Amino acid sequence: MARIAGIDIPRNKRGVIALTYVYGIGRSRAADILTQASVSEDKRVQDWSDDEITKIREIISGVRVEGELRSEVTMNIKRLMDIGCTRGIRHRLGLPLRGQRTKNNSRTRKGKRKTVANKKK
Repeated sequence: MARIAGIDIPRNKRGVIALTYVYGIGRSRAADILTQASVSEDKRVQDWSDDEITKIREIISGVRVEGELRSEVTMNIKRLMDIGCTRGIRHRLGLPLRGQRTKNNSRTRKGKRKTVANKKK
């Protein structure tokens, strides 16, 4: 199993897919990394040589991934909450940020339904 950026990437997958297991690397960035390292995108991880793995590690070391990227995203959200802008307030309340309606949907952000009983007459 190849270990890149502290993550064990699966051996039996194609290189471009396997690299997406690292936080901060998507399909297009994975393809760019493999192109720079001169490794075929269709080549499986188990077929990579040690030199190819070393090249890929060196390229990824120059990219912000995993813990460093997670902490940056967290700090950005914390900054929005501290300055009290609309996005920060919506983060604090656990509501969707980008203008979606909340009357019917948005269950992913709001969580499980909390039913409120009607007032008895």
